Order: sequence, then C-alpha cells, then structure tokens
Amino acid sequence: MARKKRQFTTFNLSFLDIMSCGFGAVVLVFLIMNHAIDEESADLNQNLLSEIDLLEEDVTDGEKNLVRLRNTLSEIDLQMTEAQGLATRITEEKERSEALIEDKKREGFTDDEAIEQLKAELLALESEVEKSRQAANDNSGVNARTFVGDGNRQYLTGLKLGGQRIAILLDASASMLADKVVQIIRLRNMGDSIQRKSEKWMQGVNTVDWLTAQLPVASKYQVMTFSTQARAALPDTEGKWLEVANQAQLADMSAALRKLTPGGGTSLENAFLALGSLSPPPDNIFLITDGLPTQGKSKPRTNTVSGQERLRLFASAVRQLPARVPVNIILTPMEGDPMAVSALWQLAQSTRGSLLMPSMDWP
Repeated sequence: MARKKRQFTTFNLSFLDIMSCGFGAVVLVFLIMNHAIDEESADLNQNLLSEIDLLEEDVTDGEKNLVRLRNTLSEIDLQMTEAQGLATRITEEKERSEALIEDKKREGFTDDEAIEQLKAELLALESEVEKSRQAANDNSGVNARTFVGDGNRQYLTGLKLGGQRIAILLDASASMLADKVVQIIRLRNMGDSIQRKSEKWMQGVNTVDWLTAQLPVASKYQVMTFSTQARAALPDTEGKWLEVANQAQLADMSAALRKLTPGGGTSLENAFLALGSLSPPPDNIFLITDGLPTQGKSKPRTNTVSGQERLRLFASAVRQLPARVPVNIILTPMEGDPMAVSALWQLAQSTRGSLLMPSMDWP
C-alpha cells in the first residue's frame, strides 16, 4: 500500500507541472496578442488623428471659401441693384422722350422742320465765324489802343498779356505817391492836384494805359483800384466785363484814373475778394502795387504794422484768389518793405505768372 501511494503522489506532481506549463503558455499567448493589439491601436489612432487634422484643414478652407462666396454674392447683389436702378432710369427717360415726341407730333412738328432749323443755325454760325476771321485779319498786328512811352520806346517785359477776361488791379493807397516815407508825408500835406501828378502815381496810371493798349481786341477787361476798399475805376461798371474794342470807354476809364487821388492803407485781401464779383471769373490778372498789404478786410487796431504781420496779411489775401489763374505783378517797391519782392515773386511763380520791376521811366 505504501508503494502505491508514492506512485500516486509522483503522478500528481507531474500533472501540476503540466498544468503550470499550460497556464504559462496561455499567459504568454495573451501577452503577445495584447501587445499586437496595442501596436495596432496606436497605428490606428495615429491614422485617425491625421485624418482629423486633414478634415479640420478642409473645414477651415471651406469656411474661408464660404466668406469669399458671401462677399461675391453681396457684390453681385449690389451690381444687380445698380443695374436695375439704371434700367429703371433708362426706361423712364425713354418714356419721357416718347411722350415728348408724341406731343411734338400733335403740335405739327416734323423731323424735316428740325433739320432745316439746324441748317439755318449752322449757316448763321458760319457767317459769324467768317466775320470774326475777317475782323482778325483786318486788325492783325494792331493793338486795341496806341500807347507811346517817353522816347517812343517799347520794352520786352515777359508779361503774359493774353486772355479772354483780363482783370487789372491798381494800388491806389497813399504809398503809391512816392518811394520814400518822408516824401509820402510831404505830398500828403499838399493839394490833391499835386498828389495826382506825383511821379510814382503817374507811372501806375500809365502802366494801366500801356496794358490796355496791349490787350487783344476780342477780349474783355476790368480795371479796379484798391486801397482800404476795392472798386471799379470806371463808375457804374462794378462786376461787369468791358469790351476792349470800345475805345471811348477805354478813354473814359483812363480819364477817371487821372482824377483819382491816392490815399489810405493797402488791403490786398479786399482787392482779391472784389474779383469774385466778376462773372465769369478772370483768366488773367495784373497786379500793380508797391509792396505787401498793411491791413486785411478791416482797418487795423494800431497805426504800425510789422513785417511779419504784413506777410500774414498777404498770405490771407492770396487765399482769396480764384484758382488756377496767373497773376502778373508789376512792382514799384518802396523803402521799409524788404520782404515784398520775395513774397510777390513766389505768388507769380506759383500761379504761372510773372514779376516785373520796371525802371522809373517805364512804360
């Protein structure tokens, strides 16, 4: 019996060994399978993440394209609205034109009548053009007036004398009596007849005569004098353009200037503002003066004006000029105003005009 029991025990140990080996093999197989599943899951997750990134990029691009499409649709809607409005206006204009044609037909108006009327107007215009050409040929090389200076001399000035509407501004302030302050004070204490015959003032008046003698016959002009205020040289012609061809009127204007006595301060701003009364505006401006202004629109509070203040007044006056019109300046400078030449030269250059500083015996 003892022997049989040992044999049985030996058999049991062998079975446990076998069971242990089998369980280990199962565990090993499970571990191998689990590792393979983990690797496959990691690869699958990586692929899924890549797909998600691509989808997110597609979504972003799609949103951008959607915004562009919406903007395009908005622009198309706006264009369609404008086109519809234009079509509506064209339709309304067409209906009005058709209604007008019907009204004209009921009144007995015919196309032949309109054509004949246009032909008659064309013939009249051609006749006027021919007359103008003939007048130009007859007056070729002849000035509107004759002006002969001292010694029968003519000067090459460089002034731009052309234009259809020429405005001439003559400074008639007290400083136009003489070049020096002492002489101005002395002349102001004399009679009007002596002041009107002062050399400097006569030069200004003669300059106006010379300019009007050079103007094209077919052009228009206006001469204005200014001191504290600006006014037309010829009474009752305020805001009007005068005909150069009207010789009698030119003579009256010249005579009116010779009856004027210079006096008062210099308001260049009021002079430039007065140009606004002319309609249409001038296309060429001549300014005859002796320096920078001493006041603006109104009288200054003090009796003295500094050089810097005169520059400020000048800048304010320039802002009143009509746009894109050349300003030609004839300057007879006086003492005590050294900045006048530079400021006035800059004005002439900026407006494509010219600056002339004549000798005392000009013109």
